[in-house]
Amino acid sequence: MRKFNFLQFLLLFLTFNSLTFAQNAKFKIVLDAGHGGKDYGNSHHGFVEKTISLKTTLKVGDLLKKHEDIEIIYTRTDDTYPTLKERANLANKEDANLFISIHCNGVQAFTAFGTETLVMGMSRTDTNLDVAKRENSVILQEDNYKEVYNGFDPNKPEFQTSMLLLQEEFLNQSIDLANKIENNFKNLNKRKSRGVKQQPIWVLDATYMPSVLIELGFLSNKNEGSFLNSNEGQDKMAQAIADAIIEYKKEYFVLKEKTDKTEKTEKETPKEVEKESPKEIVKETPNTKTDKNTSKPKEVKADVSKDKIVFKVQISASSKSLEPTASNFKGLKNVSKEKINKLYKYFYEETDSYDSAKKNLKTAKDKGFDSAFIVAYKNGKLIKLSEVIN
Repeated sequence: MRKFNFLQFLLLFLTFNSLTFAQNAKFKIVLDAGHGGKDYGNSHHGFVEKTISLKTTLKVGDLLKKHEDIEIIYTRTDDTYPTLKERANLANKEDANLFISIHCNGVQAFTAFGTETLVMGMSRTDTNLDVAKRENSVILQEDNYKEVYNGFDPNKPEFQTSMLLLQEEFLNQSIDLANKIENNFKNLNKRKSRGVKQQPIWVLDATYMPSVLIELGFLSNKNEGSFLNSNEGQDKMAQAIADAIIEYKKEYFVLKEKTDKTEKTEKETPKEVEKESPKEIVKETPNTKTDKNTSKPKEVKADVSKDKIVFKVQISASSKSLEPTASNFKGLKNVSKEKINKLYKYFYEETDSYDSAKKNLKTAKDKGFDSAFIVAYKNGKLIKLSEVIN
């Protein structure tokens, strides 16, 4: 019997999970209050992370429960400590649509303040890596952590490669959700946003759905800590998070009954009605030829090869629109921009050769885009890289 390696199993799992995404009766969210029990998180000025994260998480859940088509699952509802593995396993077992982990920040410099939301990634700036190390450090408190976490080390090159491949399926959705959350913190709550950051966080890597880790603010900053420790502050932060999730749900989630209705309508539509031809790309130039019987320009069809597959390197994603010029992307030329669901995605180069794409990826990483990864398009539509790469 042929044995599947771990990577093959996960790719198979991701394929299955993507097929069932639109079939769940409800939009299922796992809410994870960071730390708990023996793990206090960070504490400053009498403010305790495990307590604030739990209270805020429960308030997010109460707001989302008002929607009948949303199901909430908590990793903890009291002062207990589920292991990181248990939290991730719960989300995977429930086949959740989202995993949201809520935390508070804290540093030695008491002047630092602001929110930030993390997604899985390979960024290597010292400040951000400190966050990753702190959130991953709780692994050391668990029994047999070396066996349980299978040698997880965000600094190992082999882990960097595998994590990017396995998270490709949901990274873009995670970034989009993270941007929505940070925009709400900034625009609705008038908090300082430190932005969306990609980090090698174990619990985000181990969950097979769009996942984010939210840092509500710095408890080491007395003013911000006081705000987050108050009922008013927790209410406002919870509302901003819940609103972002609802907005995300409207864009990405399709209820099963809606899918069924669409399929039924399509089956009942007579074939004679299907007369509309595929849209054609028209190029207009000053010298465009005109038809003899009309004054309208003659259409010139674009040369699009059937089943053409191209590879690009995604180097960045943001809610901000930038001109795709070399000066905005560390000297990289041939950068293109695409807007998807209010999120701007930036790509470097385009090629029909996967080997060339790997070279382009190396160039992007050498320029400092550590979280860059390869994406594939077929006939202009995004497809899974695993469908075309063995």
